[in-house]
Amino acid sequence: MRDEEEIREQYEFLQEQLESEEMNHEGVRKMFSFYRRSLGWVLEEEHM
Repeated sequence: MRDEEEIREQYEFLQEQLESEEMNHEGVRKMFSFYRRSLGWVLEEEHM
């Protein structure tokens, strides 16, 4: 399993990508939103 730092880096990268002008297609934005949400759940579970 990945360490927390690697997961956080990936989460931040996805957040930047989602906010970029090139990511304006709604389907892509939804996919990244779901992925970001699942990463957040993983981080929460590891801290419980």
